[in-house]
Amino acid sequence: MKKIFMESFLEKIEKVGNKLPNPTTLFALFALGVIILSWVVSQFDFSVILPGSNKEIRPVSLLSIEGFHRIITSLITNFTSFAPLGTVLVSLLGIAVAEHSGLIGTSLRLIVIKAPKKLLTFVVVFAGILSNTASEIGYVLLVPLSAMIFLAVGRHPIAGLAAAFAGVSGGYSANLLLGTIDPLLAGLTQEAAHIIDMSYEVNAAANYYFLFVSTFFIAGVGTWITEKIIIPRLGEYKGNVKPEEIKPLSAEEKKGLVYSSVAVAIFVGIILLGIIPENGFLRDPKTGSILKSPFLSGIVAFIFMGGVVAGLAYGIGAKTIKSDNDVVKGMSKSMETLGSYIVLVFFAAQFVAFFNWTNLGQILAVEGAMALKASGLGPIPLMILFIIITAVLNLFIGSASAKWAIMAPIFVPMFMLLGYSPELVQAAYRVGDSVTNIIAPMMSYFALIIAFINKYDEKAGIGTLIATMLPYTISFFIVWTILFVVWFMLGLSLGPGAELFIQ
Repeated sequence: MKKIFMESFLEKIEKVGNKLPNPTTLFALFALGVIILSWVVSQFDFSVILPGSNKEIRPVSLLSIEGFHRIITSLITNFTSFAPLGTVLVSLLGIAVAEHSGLIGTSLRLIVIKAPKKLLTFVVVFAGILSNTASEIGYVLLVPLSAMIFLAVGRHPIAGLAAAFAGVSGGYSANLLLGTIDPLLAGLTQEAAHIIDMSYEVNAAANYYFLFVSTFFIAGVGTWITEKIIIPRLGEYKGNVKPEEIKPLSAEEKKGLVYSSVAVAIFVGIILLGIIPENGFLRDPKTGSILKSPFLSGIVAFIFMGGVVAGLAYGIGAKTIKSDNDVVKGMSKSMETLGSYIVLVFFAAQFVAFFNWTNLGQILAVEGAMALKASGLGPIPLMILFIIITAVLNLFIGSASAKWAIMAPIFVPMFMLLGYSPELVQAAYRVGDSVTNIIAPMMSYFALIIAFINKYDEKAGIGTLIATMLPYTISFFIVWTILFVVWFMLGLSLGPGAELFIQ
């Protein structure tokens, strides 16, 4: 009975999700909706008082001559000044060099191949989490590679696939390193925070401490689920696929890794030289602080430079980069994959700008904050509720940035008025956004994972994948939420200069 109910529920989710328009179309509709809604609300004698300033906020209609003029004259600057656009493009340019040179693929292969058999599952999940730094490389390389490795050591290949997928997608936000998603979400959070405080800054490392620790919890839970639930459930593999030979690293690849290790060590040494001494050249020149330093403010530049340095050194050693044309080719290829993202950002930027101009964000934040305050719910129930809302929405809108662009202008100001920092709200969002990725049919790589499974089980479909990954989702949600609550109760900083509360 429970199985029939679950299958029926998942079928409904899939049908509803498939009927949703493209995220880009959604933002275009949202932008148009904001214009119309601003006119409707402005017809009423309605206003709110912004707490802390006694400033009266009234809705501003964009469905007017003045509103039309503002829209057409700001269309370009809305797009070009949208914070996440530049940060993502610059970050990805650097990581593209490391990916195109073969450094990331070789590193993942080395990690998995060298893992002791007893630690194989943990290493697969852990490598999956780390692969998030390089965007889709985990999906297209590590997931099928892990299935091959499990089969090669006599274990069910789908168990290896599930373990890697759990790390890559279910642990999407956790990592030991900063990736392209960090500056992207931080930019959206900062844009939303400006609805309340135009001077508020959110750096790309805003959740780094929390996500660093989360990496080990997610890797541990993913390992336990694989060993205790997934492998026993799948049993012995009786398919027709024979184990493939996993080639060891070539001499050129090993040489490339040595070159890259030396280059990265020098690069990190220069950074440490700039931030460890009290008068370090990467600290704030006036105060000597690290929190407001050029290092944290320019973290995106260091992601870019780190990717270029590591990738270039590997490419020279492994002879995968023979001229400057290869470097430019790698960067250009990464930009080609961002075509749809840039189109989406254009409409998302208009939506965010319109939302700010109309004052609807401030009005909704004030009214929402008052309602939440009147509800009597404490901070922990509120945050858990927010994580659940995010996890459910993730089933229908797969893109982390698209979803946050919609949610941030509403929830960030709302929680700010209750005294909670934008960084805290972003951390809660990242938990909810990650845990249901692996059971969300709308996730962009979901179909690819099914194709990988079909290699080992021709009858497998969406139900097979969701049934396999559901234990990970439930466990990740419980453990990650508990970690978030404990972190909150201990009053720990989420990242450099990112506290839990604001004045």
